[in-house]
Amino acid sequence: MSSLRVVGGSVDVTIVDGLVASVASGAVDAPVYDASGLHVLPGLVDLQVNGAAGIDLTLGPERLWEVAAALPRHGVTAFLPTIITSSPTARSTALTVLAAGPPAGWAGARPLGLHVEGPMIAPARKGAHPASWLVPPSAEVVADWSREAGVAMVTIAPELRGALDVIATLVDRGVVVAVGHTEASAEQVAAAVDRGARAVTHLGNAMPALAGREPGAVGAALADPRLVAGVIADGHHLHPTTLAAYARALGPDRLLAVTDCTAALGMPDGPARLGDQRVVVREGTVRLEDGTLAGSAASLPECLRVLRSATGWSLADVVGCCTSVAADLVGDPSRGRLVEGARGDLTLVDDELRVVATVVGGRLLHGGER
Repeated sequence: MSSLRVVGGSVDVTIVDGLVASVASGAVDAPVYDASGLHVLPGLVDLQVNGAAGIDLTLGPERLWEVAAALPRHGVTAFLPTIITSSPTARSTALTVLAAGPPAGWAGARPLGLHVEGPMIAPARKGAHPASWLVPPSAEVVADWSREAGVAMVTIAPELRGALDVIATLVDRGVVVAVGHTEASAEQVAAAVDRGARAVTHLGNAMPALAGREPGAVGAALADPRLVAGVIADGHHLHPTTLAAYARALGPDRLLAVTDCTAALGMPDGPARLGDQRVVVREGTVRLEDGTLAGSAASLPECLRVLRSATGWSLADVVGCCTSVAADLVGDPSRGRLVEGARGDLTLVDDELRVVATVVGGRLLHGGER
């Protein structure tokens, strides 16, 4: 691990052997990074990353470490590689690559485990997921899924036959279960939460809208304090007023900012891929050829700008949605906060939340000397 002092910004941080040693003053001999005029944030954590830099993780799970290496330029220091509904081979390959660890000399954002989004989701709410790979929930599907094996989160539709038993099994194995791509009633979501589900995947997308007598998954997420709700605040998936309403109901402690970014992140407009499907990137959106939204092309700081604009929240509250909230959801107290003993992960941004530098484990991986 490396040592580094970041001084002159919103807070002075000293990192020794990859961990935060001080958030007040630096008393060690270490290289110094001048952060004057910058906001020094805990490293950003994205729990829904389908790909980046032209690489789709479902189509090419063997390239996981390349995606991880690309993310620090977007301020991300840890993430969940996300495999959408696909062949079992894609999931097993991703788990094998994750377990094998990074190649020699690698540096990048740290994968915290897979987010398996599907294949046990509602056909009518599949969104951009290919229908041919959808399967009903069963013990056989999740036979080798556990936190120990590398599965950190699973998105499932709780109304499907057998889903509640699968949810309980996954929770017992340490996996965070999220409700998503669903037509569940509020009562069915509550039953899933009673079995241990703790999150909702991209609230307001791939699920029915909130209605007066049919609250559905949206109403359940807003009302149940046991749930954390992910939102894609890229300016396309949610209307600003909808985003503001969700944020005010959830508060900064239950709103999880994610990107749902795809191979389009960091790439120009044009054709791209999401799993085995063709998509088109145009003016900030990623869509199937029929116009269905298919993930995003947004970075996490871009989403935080949209969230701040829609809510008027403080920088600390907005940033918490992809630092402390994310870390707490996946049970990783070493990340998400600038406190002594925490991981030495930092994201340095200007007033417009543009990423200037990213530090992972005390190593400056993006942004040169200032």
